[in-house]
Parts: sequence; structure tokens; C-alpha cells
Amino acid sequence: MPTYAIGDVQGCYAHLGHLLEKINFDPAADRVWLVGDLVNRGPESLQVLRLVRSLGERATVVLGNHDLYLLMVDAGFSRRGKDDTLARVLEAPDREELLAWLARRPLAHLEGGYLLVHAGMLPAWSAERARALAGEVEDALTGPQARRFLLHLQGDQPDRWSETLAGWDRLRFIVNVLTRMRFCTPDGRLAMRAKGPPEKAPYGTLPWFRVPGRAAATHTVVCGHWSALGFYRSGGLIALDSGCVWGGKLTAVRLEDGAVFQVQG
Repeated sequence: MPTYAIGDVQGCYAHLGHLLEKINFDPAADRVWLVGDLVNRGPESLQVLRLVRSLGERATVVLGNHDLYLLMVDAGFSRRGKDDTLARVLEAPDREELLAWLARRPLAHLEGGYLLVHAGMLPAWSAERARALAGEVEDALTGPQARRFLLHLQGDQPDRWSETLAGWDRLRFIVNVLTRMRFCTPDGRLAMRAKGPPEKAPYGTLPWFRVPGRAAATHTVVCGHWSALGFYRSGGLIALDSGCVWGGKLTAVRLEDGAVFQVQG
């Protein structure tokens, strides 16, 4: 039963279909892990959601920042970007079912020696700690105050973790680590505004996966989010955002043997 980890789809439905054909995906026997950002910027977010939802338990999906943005817009968030391509999802007859399904997706999936997240890991967090903290956000997304949570989600502060963080600040920090971070200082202060390649790290920061002594180094982190990094593998990391929506590639890695499959965006 092979498992294929797939990078950021971002509404590129045709490319996802071509990639599943290329790996000869068998929904009766195979599994796919998707690193999040199923939607937005690409033209076919609605079809992507319908396809991935139809796979049921054969697909494991973690939430990305664009997926959360869709849930924020549905909750009433009004500051929408010019590259927002979510209208067809929001107008679909099955909108409620799709968004309810999306809101139930985890922010982190821990299985065997792998940790699946969208963006990154705080250096101080072990894989098990990240999974537990992700659960706090998941409870908020499906709880009675889900709409209030989503409307308090945007922001870059606080930028440093403390066990004493509480309320929206605590949840926002967890979300920013798991779905948005790229760079941080060695002691874990987030640099949320930086989006360039690793060699353009802001002064005093490192790509999160290059911080020495990371507590989650016991596991291989499978993630996406960072198209300027591209497809990248090193000890303890499989980064899969190869920029399909920008004309790059959509990438899959078979976890059992490391085989790589790509289709051109």
C-alpha cells in the first residue's frame, strides 16, 4: 500500500489529475498525503476540493494558509486579495459540505517516522508536541466559536512561543508556525514577512529546518508552502512546493522508496 506525498495544488485540478495518472494511483490500495493549500490562485479550486474529498480515507490532508483563508472568507473576513480565485467554491451548491469537510482537516499528521505539516516546525517543538498543539487549533475550528476564531486569525503577532500564551494569541501562533513560517531565529522568533529563497534569509534568521538542535529532528517533516525553496530533500525534510500554480511543477514523492514524480505546471 504505497503512500504518495503531494505538494501544493492551489486549484490546479488538471495537474493533480495528470499526476495521479502518472503514479497510477489506485484508490482501492494507495494513499495520498497532501501538504495543504488545496485551493486559491489556481482556476479550479472547486474541482480539487471535490476530488480530494471523494477519496475519503485514502487522502490525508493538512490545512494550509490558503485553505484557512477560504474558511476565513466564508466566516465573513472581507479583506480579500486581488489574486483570490475562490468565487466558484463560495457559490457552489455543495459549498457547505465542502467547507465543513475542509474545516475538519488536521493541521499536523503524525505517522511512523513522518510529520506532515503545511509550512514548518518551531525548533523547540517535538513532533509529538506539534501534533498536540495542532489539536488545539482543530478543536477551535470545529467548536462553537469557530467563526470568532477565524476572524481573529490574521496577524503576525505574537512572534515568539510561550507556554503561557492563551486565547487567540496562542492559537494564532500555532497556526502561523504550522501554515506560514519559513524563517526564524535560532531561539525560535518568527520572521513572518520574509518569503524569498533560503539564501535571502533576513539578518539573524535561518530557514526553520536549518536551525541546529531541532526537537522534531527525530522525524522526517513533509511539507510545502515555500515555492521559492522548491522541491528539496535533506536529512529529515521533504519539501514539496515546486510552484505548480506559478508555472513550475506539481511533485509527488513515494514515501516507501523516495521515488519522485512530477508534472509540469
